[in-house]
Amino acid sequence: MWKVAIVVASNKASRGERVDDSGPVIKDVLTQHLDAEVIAYRILPDCIETLKENMIEITDRYQVDLLVTVGGTGLSPDDVTPEATSQVIDRVVPGMAEEMRRKAMKASRLAMFTRAICGTRGNSLIINLPGAVQDAQTCLEAIIDQLPNALTILRGEEGANS
Repeated sequence: MWKVAIVVASNKASRGERVDDSGPVIKDVLTQHLDAEVIAYRILPDCIETLKENMIEITDRYQVDLLVTVGGTGLSPDDVTPEATSQVIDRVVPGMAEEMRRKAMKASRLAMFTRAICGTRGNSLIINLPGAVQDAQTCLEAIIDQLPNALTILRGEEGANS
């Protein structure tokens, strides 16, 4: 079973001014398509330092296999999730983010504005998803079939396509 964490980056949701609609959908997709247990679920403000601290704690202390962030990937000045992620990852996995954007652009040309990145920190995979429910779901579903292979490889085991 994969240990998974979800971090929602939203100023309004973190203050209780808006309901987090995307996080629960992403949790459902993960648990329906992967043998996954969500061991941490946090709603945080769009703040680089707060996001970094939580990403480091979740990956290093809880040693999750997969950390999925939702929100904060757009062009707004408040959207800082990719910046926080880039400061905590060891390696970038560009193909995953490219595939998410490619798939999302079939639904909306606005998907080209997402700055989401994917990368690794130790043996954890970190994936940024956009905040809108449908966009987040589309992006996750674009790569979910390859997540078990990626997570197996990160564990130091042979992947299905090795």
